[in-house]
Amino acid sequence: MAIDIKAILPGISVTTITGLAALFLSEHYGAPAMLFALLLGIAMSFLYEDSPCTKGIEFAATFILRVGVALLGLRIALNDLVSLGWEAIIILIVAIASTICLGIILSKQMKLSKSFGALTGGSVAICGASAAMAITAILPEHKNKERDTLVTIIGVTSLSTIAMVVYPILVTYLGLNDIDSGFFLGGTIHDVAQVVGAGYSISEDTGDMSTLVKLVRVSLLMPVVLAMLFVIKLNTSGDHKGAKATKVPGFLIAFVILMIINSCFTLPELIVEPATSFSRFALVISITAIGMKSNFAKLKSVGFKPIVLMMMETLWIAAIILAAICFI
Repeated sequence: MAIDIKAILPGISVTTITGLAALFLSEHYGAPAMLFALLLGIAMSFLYEDSPCTKGIEFAATFILRVGVALLGLRIALNDLVSLGWEAIIILIVAIASTICLGIILSKQMKLSKSFGALTGGSVAICGASAAMAITAILPEHKNKERDTLVTIIGVTSLSTIAMVVYPILVTYLGLNDIDSGFFLGGTIHDVAQVVGAGYSISEDTGDMSTLVKLVRVSLLMPVVLAMLFVIKLNTSGDHKGAKATKVPGFLIAFVILMIINSCFTLPELIVEPATSFSRFALVISITAIGMKSNFAKLKSVGFKPIVLMMMETLWIAAIILAAICFI
């Protein structure tokens, strides 16, 4: 793919500067960088229409997004799965699968699209905004795709922040020990940063356990995305109009390769740390670009149903994990 640097440079510059501003605000005010990036992007959406920045914003929302998701593979090692134990992994798989299914079923009942239910369910079940970015990259194009992504990211980051404050109080009230508390926090809170914040606010053991459980959830992102891709491919192949079959995107292949490399070899921090930092910043830039592509009037027209849907998904996965801790 030939890239016209001159054409995309204005858009890349403005999304990068806005992304840096989002990181600055996040570090100084303690709110998620993804949410700041999205809101700042929406505020600057006037730069997208009929502007020299348009092509660069499109590039950031697609290519840079895929690079950021691919590099997430360096954060995952298969050893994490082994160390957690098969019973815990089965519980997480059941919780994730049932949350996604619940999202699809409820979205149909609420007269929302099934793709929106899969998007919100996957985001709540796995890793919040990062999962939303990975899932939206493989969903078929439709007129409300950017809007649905924006609503999902705003919803899951807001709910994750609330959970970071409320869940440590809940596990303390329930009298859970450090390990069970860590499993609950890591198995239910959407975003990695909020899991770390909630876990270590209780104790070091809780923080370690919650982080491990969260990493295992993140490692299940690619199987979920590939399963969704398979379903999309089946639906496409059944289309009588003969639509082009969906192929496995290169960024998913890159994610799996990087995860295998990270699992088989001990990579030096000199490589892993810059790569993971770049991955995080690439996702911030791409979310900023998606915000810039948004139409705020369309966003306001969504209504309360998507928020209710994400709240029900959040309560569902919390109930599943808590029931497993108490009764298994």
